[in-house]
Amino acid sequence: MNIEAKPTLADLIESFFRQRLVAQRRASPDTVSTYRDALRLFLIFGSQQKGKKPSQLSIEDLDRNLVLAFLDHLEKDRGNSVRTRNARLTAIRSFFQHVTYCNPTAMGIAQRILAIPGKKASIRVVKYLRKEELNAILKTPKLNTSQGRRDHALLTFLAHTGARVSEAIAVRSPDLRLQKPWQVLLRGKGGKERVIPIGREMAVLLNSLCKERGLEPDSMAPIFINTRGQRLTRHGVIYILRRAVTVATKTNPALAKHTISPHTLRHCCAMNLLQSGVDLTTIQSWLGHATVNTTHQYVEADLEMKRHALEKCDMPETKLARYKPDDQLLALLERL
Repeated sequence: MNIEAKPTLADLIESFFRQRLVAQRRASPDTVSTYRDALRLFLIFGSQQKGKKPSQLSIEDLDRNLVLAFLDHLEKDRGNSVRTRNARLTAIRSFFQHVTYCNPTAMGIAQRILAIPGKKASIRVVKYLRKEELNAILKTPKLNTSQGRRDHALLTFLAHTGARVSEAIAVRSPDLRLQKPWQVLLRGKGGKERVIPIGREMAVLLNSLCKERGLEPDSMAPIFINTRGQRLTRHGVIYILRRAVTVATKTNPALAKHTISPHTLRHCCAMNLLQSGVDLTTIQSWLGHATVNTTHQYVEADLEMKRHALEKCDMPETKLARYKPDDQLLALLERL
């Protein structure tokens, strides 16, 4: 009787990416890249802990204790946030769910890893820039150079459309409508597409950029490219923004107190829509949020709206009396 050989760790990883993620789930390239990075870090950590090369590791080496130690390593040694820690855990759990299908003998190991809960992350107030601060950054690129014109168009595009970096750098000529009504097609998370209106100024900038590069309306080349003629990467966009912020800070010192990333420009777009009276459902659709609960964070961040609400409230003045417990046990609880 032929006994089917157990798949190796390499077999499981290859089938996870080629069959599970790409063929079955049709995961986006960004998702595949995120999962790849998470598993690569995990394997490197496991290799160091077990004293083996990554290619020598077995599925039995990757147990629950190793996963927990890896998650602690991410936070304590690499300085990752709780959100990043949870994202890495999601990738690992997805892989071990695949392991349960392909290698039933590893079911016990996989189930103990799948039971690891995510860590609760604190919800921070959304950080965004005032209009004068944002304008200072957008005016920084020099428009007398091709690089400056690209940087200006890119930063303006991010701030006006609220696009994620991955969405912006994926835009091609067929995705643009540069005649009225001006609009752009964005491809978001999970393969979801949405159409965003753009203003005349943005349409002019994009049209000029396309003409400068000689792009035809049906060209499949990306709009935003680097000096080598290749599509800009996420790190390239971060570098362009940091360079603009550094220059803008010289004349606007208040920018130094902000931690500014490309996602900050997305927040600026959302806050501008909210403060202009656009309803949350429309903003949700504009930004491509899965639920309106995510969009609601901008209401929490808008201090001006809260101030206006407070001014409209007629709060009667009342004298408050401090609570005094009349029982020894209640007094003990009060002192805690």
